[in-house]
This record gives sequence, structure tokens and C-alpha cells, in this order.
Amino acid sequence: MKTLLLVVACALVDVDNRVLISQRPEGKALAGLWEFPGGKVDPGESPEDALVRELAEELGITVEKPCLAPLTFASFDYETFHLLMPLYVCRRWQGFVSGREGQAVKWVKARDLRSYPMPPADEPLIPHLVDLL
Repeated sequence: MKTLLLVVACALVDVDNRVLISQRPEGKALAGLWEFPGGKVDPGESPEDALVRELAEELGITVEKPCLAPLTFASFDYETFHLLMPLYVCRRWQGFVSGREGQAVKWVKARDLRSYPMPPADEPLIPHLVDLL
């Protein structure tokens, strides 16, 4: 039986309806692939609390929980674990986005997201963002 891994992701959307993606840095699994920012949900932590924490750590921005709107989720079976990943949309935050962990970040139109290689679990999220934006 595989372990269920709960991670949370966010589609930050700017005033031009572009979505932020970040590139996984060298040394991490799936390095070089582009993904939506977020990360693991710690034991006892809600997905929203995890996302607020991860966005501060990864991007240096402050997000309020009421600004996180659930959009969809991915359920993906990797070789050694099963990933469950809710995707939230956020249009309001404080601070300036920057890759605080050495990762590249890029603002991309939703229709162009497929031009960037992504982990298999992220790819099913793209049509939902295209429909939304």
C-alpha cells in the first residue's frame, strides 16, 4: 500500500490574468520542471495554512486565507506514493514575488502553460486554469 502525500498548490494570478509558475531547483526531485508554488501539508496543518506558510517561504509574499479560492485538485499515482494536491487560486497578496529558494519564477498566460514541462500531477490542472482565465 502506498503512502498518501498531501501537498497544496496555488495559482497566483496577476492583474493581467497571468499565472505564476516556478522551476524546481537542482538537487530536488523533478529538478528543472515548472510547477505551481506550494508544498507539503504538515501534520495538524490545514491546506490553507500550509499554503500561506509555503508562499511566504518560497516567494516572500503574505497571503490571507480568505484570498485562497479552491479551484480543483489533482490525484496522481507516482511509483512510490500517491499524491493528492488541491489547487487554490489567489489574486491578492502583499509583497513582491521572488524566488527565495533559488528557483526561477515566471508569469505565464494560462493558454501557454503547456509550453513549460511540468510534473505529471500538475498537468491535469492546466485546463481548469484555461477555463477560468
